[in-house]
Amino acid sequence: MKKVIIVGAVGGGATAAGQLRFYDKEMSITVYDRDSTMSYAACGTPYVIGEVIEDETSILMANPEQFQQKRNIDVRLEHEVMEILRAEKKVRVRNLKTGGEFHDSYDALILSPGGSAIMPEIEGSGQGHVFTLRSYSDMQAIHSYIQKQKPSHGTISGAGFIGLEMAENLKHLGLAVDIVHKSSAILSILDEDLSLLLHAELEKNGIQIHTDTVIENIGQKNVQLSNGKSLDTDFVIMSIGLKPNTLLAEKAGLSIGETGGIQTNEFMQTDDESIYAIGDASENFDFITGDPKRVPLAVPAHRQAFLAAQHITGKPVPKKGLLGTSILKVFELDAAMTGMTETAIKEKGLLAKTVTHTGNSNAGYYPDHEKLTLKVHYNPSTRQILGAQCVGGKGVDKRIDVIATAIHGGLTVDDLQALELCYAPPFSSPKDPVNMIGYKAFD
Repeated sequence: MKKVIIVGAVGGGATAAGQLRFYDKEMSITVYDRDSTMSYAACGTPYVIGEVIEDETSILMANPEQFQQKRNIDVRLEHEVMEILRAEKKVRVRNLKTGGEFHDSYDALILSPGGSAIMPEIEGSGQGHVFTLRSYSDMQAIHSYIQKQKPSHGTISGAGFIGLEMAENLKHLGLAVDIVHKSSAILSILDEDLSLLLHAELEKNGIQIHTDTVIENIGQKNVQLSNGKSLDTDFVIMSIGLKPNTLLAEKAGLSIGETGGIQTNEFMQTDDESIYAIGDASENFDFITGDPKRVPLAVPAHRQAFLAAQHITGKPVPKKGLLGTSILKVFELDAAMTGMTETAIKEKGLLAKTVTHTGNSNAGYYPDHEKLTLKVHYNPSTRQILGAQCVGGKGVDKRIDVIATAIHGGLTVDDLQALELCYAPPFSSPKDPVNMIGYKAFD
């Protein structure tokens, strides 16, 4: 009987365990995680803090007892894998509650260690009113602080996904919010012209934004910025990025790629064929360019869990690369993207043209419609779609999902005009914005 050990029991790890059991009813599966919770919806944590999601336990998808009873999978929380003994095909595990250690053997090992929030070396960053949001316990700490201390103002460092979602949710609680961001434009994975739409939406909702600056010092009731400004605030959330947890893999001699993730092949194997790496800590490749790419998001982690499970159970399916398709909500606007941005295209020196369409999400005479802007980059020679972005009040996800599917299926920008998409006044127009991009791309 094959024995599989999984390190990490959140998105990728828990999904890999479930996939393995689905395809092999007899396999021995053990999951180790150093945290006290498993299989929680990390993407929902800002909305628990903002009390949009009222019951924090609703984002807990499973517990060890359920995995044991329903799937015969042994999940051991508060157990940390300290070392991989590759030659012996064993791991050294520490019980964090007792301090005791033991060894466990494997035929296949899946690493899904996730990542850790980056905490810069700033004077005052170790104080109790300075937080990061990366785990269920982080979420509880922030939520508890707000409930008990009743702050009136929060400062967020970093204007990426978590930073912007936290800004909205703190505002939902009635707090005043300042965002401090190192770059000149927020949400750097968007082209700057679309990023400005989100910037305006944040300011319209009372969020103060400070770009081209960073926090240099955190006091009891204020922060000092590198541009000389001082902001009065009650607490700080540091949301400047994610560092993949690769130490275990590094100590085992596994290769780390240029993105900082654990290198993997098309089946999610590391350079040890019995060890796989998935999720935030794994390095993959870009669907468009083939270059190394790391996408710390839920969808790739779940897909990679499937690929690893398929390979371990003898039904290999090779991966085809990542587009980084993603979306977020910022008050009344949604922003979604897939593939390459203008910046990435310029950095790679690729030939590209851009077509943009601003119109309605659905029929303009129908009362429930919103404006949206859809922007697509393509190669004018091959007509290959390189990337797309959309910002608007409604229907943003649909348009980017269609274009992500088109890219994956090898459709050209000219094919977009021919797509027969759903139409009725509440949903779209006879010429959907996706079709309009195709029409406008014709020279």
